[in-house]
Amino acid sequence: MNLILGLIVGLLGLLWGSFLGVVVYRTVNEGSPLSGRSRCDKCKKKLSWWQNIPLISFLLLRGKCFYCKKPIDWSYPLIESITAVLFVWWFVVGRSFFLLAGSPWSIVQPVFWLVVGMALLVVFLTDLKFGVISDGVNLFLFSWVLFYRLILVGSGQMMMADLLNAVLSAIVLTGFFYCLWWFTKKKGFGFGDVKFAPSIGLLLGWPRTLVGVMAGFIIGSVVGILLIFWGKKKFGQTIPFGPFLVVGIVVALLWGNDLWNWYMGMLQ
Repeated sequence: MNLILGLIVGLLGLLWGSFLGVVVYRTVNEGSPLSGRSRCDKCKKKLSWWQNIPLISFLLLRGKCFYCKKPIDWSYPLIESITAVLFVWWFVVGRSFFLLAGSPWSIVQPVFWLVVGMALLVVFLTDLKFGVISDGVNLFLFSWVLFYRLILVGSGQMMMADLLNAVLSAIVLTGFFYCLWWFTKKKGFGFGDVKFAPSIGLLLGWPRTLVGVMAGFIIGSVVGILLIFWGKKKFGQTIPFGPFLVVGIVVALLWGNDLWNWYMGMLQ
């Protein structure tokens, strides 16, 4: 029974991944992910239902458009596969993280984190592919997290002090990112990252916000050095920072408190 449920959840993940792929492309190029039926990015012909089956159509068409024969963008099967894995991981393991007891929280809390995971995946791929984090995704994530935090406080599941902690973290991080954007002359640090900061602080709070941001900077620096070493980038060229912030958020959510306690223990 668990295997069957896992397969069903994986299929749902593929379907949602197909939608997220549309969100990634259209929020940057067309503004709205709901602007009509799916179509080829190259020849703009509308796709039939059998050409739009998540992952399966990509394999059947051998990665090329049925009409113009040009390659289908790699991001579509990638985000579909990752979302399917995210759903299965969430079903098997992730539902137990930060789980609140009692109805309806035993259901609402896991759903909240699943939606957060999908939003972060969109941020990751949008910035990686196009070098931007869309305002629509930033606004959705911030509103989603803030709304949920307020519900938790109103229902007594979260203390007001913890909410204020998260809000203060969001304000400080946004100010810090804004200063980076300003001092790099608006070129070395994207303003989309500044707009992403409130969601990070509100989601993580203190001290996990610091852990997540530091993890993002460290991982981004290592990757940047490796890209220069391999000749993929030249010194002074920029790389999208959003994907590293997303990885840092995941690190902070899973191990943030442990890493903070370990670091503070080293200072004593």
